[in-house]
Amino acid sequence: MDSSKLSSQKDKAIIIPRVLMTTNEDTFSKDIELVESVYSANEIYTTLKDTKERISNNICRLVSKRYNKPTFLRYNY
Repeated sequence: MDSSKLSSQKDKAIIIPRVLMTTNEDTFSKDIELVESVYSANEIYTTLKDTKERISNNICRLVSKRYNKPTFLRYNY
């Protein structure tokens, strides 16, 4: 994927999950601040909640906690 052809608004469903895909509890604050510099909390939460990208349940929990929203999980075991 050519990142120079991405639009921050049209391609947020790709960008947001991929920026956070490799985050963990130690790097989450830094990574989420980067995403927050472009997108609102609601856009981040909704995009991750609806994504089909392979983000971990831990990321889902961290995002929900940060924004005081109901916890959602990508994978239900």
